[in-house]
Amino acid sequence: MNTAATANLRPSDARTNGTGSSMSRSHRTTNGYSAKKRALDLAVCLILLPVALPILLACALLVKLTSKGPVLFVQERTGLGGNRFKILKFRTMVPNATNMKKGLESENLMGGPDFKLANDPRVTRVGIFLRKTSLDEAPQLWNILRGDMSLVGPRPTSFSAQTYDLWHTERLEVMPGLTGLWQIAGRGEIDFDDRVRLDIAYVRNRSLPLDLSILLRTIPAVLSQRGAY
Repeated sequence: MNTAATANLRPSDARTNGTGSSMSRSHRTTNGYSAKKRALDLAVCLILLPVALPILLACALLVKLTSKGPVLFVQERTGLGGNRFKILKFRTMVPNATNMKKGLESENLMGGPDFKLANDPRVTRVGIFLRKTSLDEAPQLWNILRGDMSLVGPRPTSFSAQTYDLWHTERLEVMPGLTGLWQIAGRGEIDFDDRVRLDIAYVRNRSLPLDLSILLRTIPAVLSQRGAY
């Protein structure tokens, strides 16, 4: 499969049977792919740092000056092999957001374990801006430098692998990423099962050209703000 075709993968391209379990796996990777991917992660992060640092500081200052609570939101996420790790984000919600969640469950737009609201009252004014521009995810450059994440891969879930259906677990065979196929396909507009199908399509067809294609296509996807909440 060439890069152009792979970059346009749809959820249906991860072939499953009636129960959602895998019918086949190609896992097409070239020799040295993992090392090259890690080198790409480090190179891009180091190149971005001089530009990213002032932006990170400005975002941190905005969060600090406009709402009470810590600047960073630290949360456990599910990564490679189902292992849990601590992810960093700029805090975009009020401090008591977790306590407010139960009263808002009837307004959840997503199925499965996801929780998304069209106009979440827990999100601060600065938080709305950070989420629309995806700047709330910028601190995850640290997670990438640490080796918890990669630039490209399935997004790590806040819920554990025990919540997954068996067929979902194929997405855990690669390191989670800052962006991936479902970020360029619609972000928050895609339900969890379809996101997993896109993740599986990535797992089966991953390559350095595909990673570069996804990175480049992430820029217009973020600028368009489609599916951002």
